[in-house]
Amino acid sequence: MKIISNKSKLIKFTHYEKNIGLVPTMGAIHQGHISLIEKCISQCEKTIVSIFINKPQFNKKSDFQKYPRLLKKDISILKKFKVDYLYLPSVNQIYPNGSNKNIKISSFRKKLCGKFRPGHFEAVVDVIDRFIKIIKPKNIYFGEKDMQQLKIIEHFVNKNHSKTKVIGCKTIRDKNGVALSSRNFLLSIKENQIASKIYKLIYDNKQNLIKKKLSLVSVKRKIFMLGARKIDYVTMLDINKLTKPYKRNNKYKIFVAYYLGSTRLIDNI
Repeated sequence: MKIISNKSKLIKFTHYEKNIGLVPTMGAIHQGHISLIEKCISQCEKTIVSIFINKPQFNKKSDFQKYPRLLKKDISILKKFKVDYLYLPSVNQIYPNGSNKNIKISSFRKKLCGKFRPGHFEAVVDVIDRFIKIIKPKNIYFGEKDMQQLKIIEHFVNKNHSKTKVIGCKTIRDKNGVALSSRNFLLSIKENQIASKIYKLIYDNKQNLIKKKLSLVSVKRKIFMLGARKIDYVTMLDINKLTKPYKRNNKYKIFVAYYLGSTRLIDNI
């Protein structure tokens, strides 16, 4: 595995490659990331993993500062897999002239997390746009846990980078049902147990919610009772109708965002 921090060097290494896969991450590598990497390795001739904690997508300075940074551990994990390149760019390499304030993305950005994190998805798409321009990957891999992010990026890439395909990969969960996330490193044992109970509550009641035998308000009340400090949303959406082109068949998911202590967790079930 070659570790590269220089953009020009990476462009030089990848210039003649026709089948590159990119797995963009912010580090704190977990089994969810590994599932993306394994899929990338199986589908592409060369695999690049990037680790870059993208400051513009954080709405609070404190969230950016406390985001888990485990680079030594990440490198040792990635070396065990057949990753060809690890890209570790500096801020100046990615944003030589600052961020793009005029990036145009899907109106889906206004819903769910977008209501509570203004500018977040624009910043995510901006950094992904920059990675695609540098690496020119054939495929780029994202987890379905961040479903809103996945759909917004997919919509943008389809419109602006026709040679790159966005591959969505299924959510990887812990044995207790909690969707794997780098933010889980910030949870106490008790908070992790609460997250497990919240997942099971939604999973067990999904069909009743779809059939309207149970209200989202009562589920929200139960999430508070289980120990959530704050809930941003609990809502049901048809994931085939989130971004155009819409698909005909209905596929409902329950989307949730809530706080355990100061840690914000999201999921779709």
